[in-house]
Amino acid sequence: MGALRVRLAMAAADEGLLDVAYRVVDSPCGRLLLAASDAGLLRVAFAVEDHDRVLDQLASTVSAKVLRTPARTEAAARQIDAYFDGGRDAFDLAIDLRLVGGFRRLVVERLGEIPFGATETYAQVATRVGSPAAVRAVGSACSHNPLPIVLPCHRVVRSDGSVGQYLGGADVKAALLKMESQRSSIRSGEER
Repeated sequence: MGALRVRLAMAAADEGLLDVAYRVVDSPCGRLLLAASDAGLLRVAFAVEDHDRVLDQLASTVSAKVLRTPARTEAAARQIDAYFDGGRDAFDLAIDLRLVGGFRRLVVERLGEIPFGATETYAQVATRVGSPAAVRAVGSACSHNPLPIVLPCHRVVRSDGSVGQYLGGADVKAALLKMESQRSSIRSGEER
């Protein structure tokens, strides 16, 4: 059955019948849905977002040609595994940001520049994108980030240092920050 599914998915892609490929992977943050277009990784969704609802949204906003197949998501799945296993601090993936536009897109694009193990406040991100008064809009952009973990909105915190909200849950955000901080500290100690 698995080989047949792969052959059918490949045939669908060859015939132009596949616009969004997806898979679900296990992670320390729970099950993650990875969806990709031919342009790149399009969506990472936590289980709390309801994967079926996310797939319905992709079908209505991107294309109804959505199929569960690992083909386009293989690199993303490997890199996310490596990130959680401690072998990767940043992602090197083609990404498709068509799900976010305008000011939100400016913010989301900036997220990848926040270094592993570091944080920035919502106010700092607002200043970096040229709108220092748009602190709440930065928060909104982070909450609509289509590629959490890969474009690390979890590294954006409140001005008082508290974690704040997160699409995957505040506890997941805190766990990601703790993991990155510990790994960063270990690596800094090894460099001395």
